[in-house]
Amino acid sequence: MAEQFDLVVLGGGPGGYVAAIRAAQLKMKVALVEREHLGGICLNWGCIPTKALLRASEINHLLHSLDAYGFAADNIRFDFDKVITRSRGVAAQLSGGVKHLLKKNKVTVFDGHGALAGPGKLAVTAGGKTTELAAKHIILATGARARVLPGMEPDGKLIWSYREAMVPTAMPKSLIVVGSGAIGSEFASFYLNMGAKVTLVEMMDRVLPVEDAEISGFVQKAFVKQGMDVITNARVQGVRKGADNVTAIIEANGKVQENVADRLISAVGIVGNVEKIGLEGTKIQVDRTHVLTDPMGRTGEPGVYAIGDLTGPPWLAHKASHEAIICVENIAGLHPHAMDVLNIPGCTYCRPQVASVGLTEAAAKAKGHEVKVGRFPFIGNGKAIAMGEPEGLVKTVFDAKTGELLGAHMVGPEVTEMIQGYGIARTLESTEAELMHTVFPHPTVSETMHEAVLDAYGRVIHI
Repeated sequence: MAEQFDLVVLGGGPGGYVAAIRAAQLKMKVALVEREHLGGICLNWGCIPTKALLRASEINHLLHSLDAYGFAADNIRFDFDKVITRSRGVAAQLSGGVKHLLKKNKVTVFDGHGALAGPGKLAVTAGGKTTELAAKHIILATGARARVLPGMEPDGKLIWSYREAMVPTAMPKSLIVVGSGAIGSEFASFYLNMGAKVTLVEMMDRVLPVEDAEISGFVQKAFVKQGMDVITNARVQGVRKGADNVTAIIEANGKVQENVADRLISAVGIVGNVEKIGLEGTKIQVDRTHVLTDPMGRTGEPGVYAIGDLTGPPWLAHKASHEAIICVENIAGLHPHAMDVLNIPGCTYCRPQVASVGLTEAAAKAKGHEVKVGRFPFIGNGKAIAMGEPEGLVKTVFDAKTGELLGAHMVGPEVTEMIQGYGIARTLESTEAELMHTVFPHPTVSETMHEAVLDAYGRVIHI
């Protein structure tokens, strides 16, 4: 006989475990099914361990820039195994934290592979044994995995996905990264700042192509200045493997070249984990490996919901968590607001960092807005200069008629920590007037945000 619950969640990532905890807070009897690691890709193989790696690369960069701050050190070196081990330790700590939170909230956790098994039922298979769970509501939060291109299949040695790139057995001397989205740019930046020769290959005409063109251009120039080879408008025609290196045959701007490196990272997007979860025979619709839902997370199958990377873009952990809250609160009859994806900040933790929310300048104009654009460079900010981090830019895009903040785009040190200010402004539907009258503390890098607003209206002070 099936074990009965109010809600069953399939997947223990940032969407799934948040959904389970919120449902438990609302007095539901909840089960969560996870086949691998609590915390999902984000905590175990994505957001968190990569930030631990990037922190190490920032330290390495600073250690090689000591003279600018009046310091000197000899024989600067790092233990790569310890760098990797620390990253894995951070991931393990947080995964254990999720386990504790689920236990604290009395969520029943089932280890195993879950799949829909008819209306209101989910089967969990582990160790050759199947357990059937029953619930009026089932949330699918199975996430996504790296997209694999023919000829660039990860082999665990020469060609890496993000997983292999996080746990290498040795530091490569040279690296080719295919794809310059957030994942590709972060890995390219990490390995470059750890001392590898890095070539970044992008099929579009600029790196970080989803960002505002001005910000993308700034990042690309910064990468090149740091010593990275950046090839845009490029397509990898094929890959040739050697005994301990790999050759990428790259066509770019009408020319074909061969680039040789120790390793190649493929970072060309994701695909949703829609296979083997029982979607067959249901009314659930799938579009290009992602499940279609309404704003409350409902699928076409009554009683079945989907959230997170399994569904549509943007594919971000914080989007998944917020979708989880909306989905569960709707199930509980609390009538939550639908999520506006334009209010979801995006962050990339390369050097320099990139953060944005809302529309790019080009997208705003394409939607018919007459815009006012403000810019403020970090070189005009006292705190940034004092930190020795004067390279950066804040850009704001306003509707010229209403004063609505349409978008904000930032590049520079710790902008990923600052973007939430503009996120709050958009959620509160602030205009330029409220932002201008907000007092920003001095000296902080956040003052650049204020000045970028002032600049859009011809009132900038420090440039």
